[in-house]
Amino acid sequence: MFSQWQLRAAFAHRLSEMYGREVPAYTTLVDVSREVNEDVLRTEGAGAERLGSISRVTAERHGAIRVGTPEELNQVARIFGALGMRPVGFYDLREAAASAVPVVSTAFRPVASEELARNPFRVFTSMLTPADPRFFDTGLRARLERFLAERQLFPPDLLALADRAEAEGELPDADAERFLHLAVRAFELSTEPLDQGWYETLERVSAVAADIGGVRSTHINHLTPRVLDIDELYRRMTERGITMIDTIQGPPRWDGPDVLLRQTSFRALDEPRPMRTADGRVTSGALRVRFGEVEARGIALTRRGRALYDDLLTRIDDREAKDGGDRQEIARALWEENLPATERELATSGQAFFTYHVLPDRPRDGARPPAGLAELLDQGWIEARPIVYEDFLPRSAAGIFQSNLSEQGSRNDTQSAVRYDSDWLSGAVGREVLDPFSLYERQRNASLEQVAGELHLPGPPTA
Repeated sequence: MFSQWQLRAAFAHRLSEMYGREVPAYTTLVDVSREVNEDVLRTEGAGAERLGSISRVTAERHGAIRVGTPEELNQVARIFGALGMRPVGFYDLREAAASAVPVVSTAFRPVASEELARNPFRVFTSMLTPADPRFFDTGLRARLERFLAERQLFPPDLLALADRAEAEGELPDADAERFLHLAVRAFELSTEPLDQGWYETLERVSAVAADIGGVRSTHINHLTPRVLDIDELYRRMTERGITMIDTIQGPPRWDGPDVLLRQTSFRALDEPRPMRTADGRVTSGALRVRFGEVEARGIALTRRGRALYDDLLTRIDDREAKDGGDRQEIARALWEENLPATERELATSGQAFFTYHVLPDRPRDGARPPAGLAELLDQGWIEARPIVYEDFLPRSAAGIFQSNLSEQGSRNDTQSAVRYDSDWLSGAVGREVLDPFSLYERQRNASLEQVAGELHLPGPPTA
């Protein structure tokens, strides 16, 4: 029998193999990531594994796919549900992007800490928004919705096996093999000729819209290994002659704790695609829609810490616009001025998530433990272990999308946006879209209750 986590691990592995065959530069990215991780581990020793064991980091991947309709998104949720992956977070890339990126997104991932430790595979999943008049006028919306309604992304056999795996929590070997075969094939790049005129019509609005609604299938848009030193990886990839995007998205490199998520990618490559012209001829074309991304994960921030992060992004924008200068240097200076410089300060200020654990070897001197979190940490009663940020940043995701677009597309901001939110998305996928902050809070609070019980405190310690 294949349990859900075994299905998840096998799917992630096979998807990575498939993508490496289709996009050879991705294999180079994985190889360089492994080299960098080995070097960091050799240099830093056990400290390199503070945010995850090297076996987890080496196996870790996230993918990205794009679908066109709520029905397709619902089917995706069923497939990933078979792998023990739940929708977490709502991301509106329409508002995060300066160019035309008419999608809203969620991420499917495991949510229990033990499942994340087994295999933390995630898939960032975006859905097109044809109803948004800022991008699609009435006529184009009708054509697009008709085109999307006529296609079938996932075969019924795949969906039936997915429902069974989710309901039963496992599949027998033969059914598991069939499920994995169909699931990987569903995300391969199709060789079917594209309608050139239709694709180009959508491309004038948005290259992302064309990649979703201009084809009769879906595909993995990118796959992402995790690396322990993303700046070093960027340097080594550039040395190998692979063109990277202009910057690393997310927090800057600095001497304090790594928080949230840093991402970069190599630029989307021209890939041959057959095109069907208006007179029925099939010609050879090329599209730039797929790339290889890499990430470095840090500590999850609380709502308070995240509010500070978002405020700093705005201040970076303002200072860059006013004074010019290097954006990374501006960001680093603001980080050093405003963000706690140590994990302890992050913990005791309530700006980042940690789990807390009683130290078993504390000298027994008869003293009673204090009730405050800071005192327990300072006096050696407990230790704090950082909780890894398992989710995404809308502005960073939009930045990766934008960096791999050749055109900005079109957007009519005289029109009013159609509202989408987490509740709407929950209805579309047929299951609750979970709040990432609540997941981290639950993990932290459970550890504090455990500390209170072991130390016989009247209640969980507070900051």
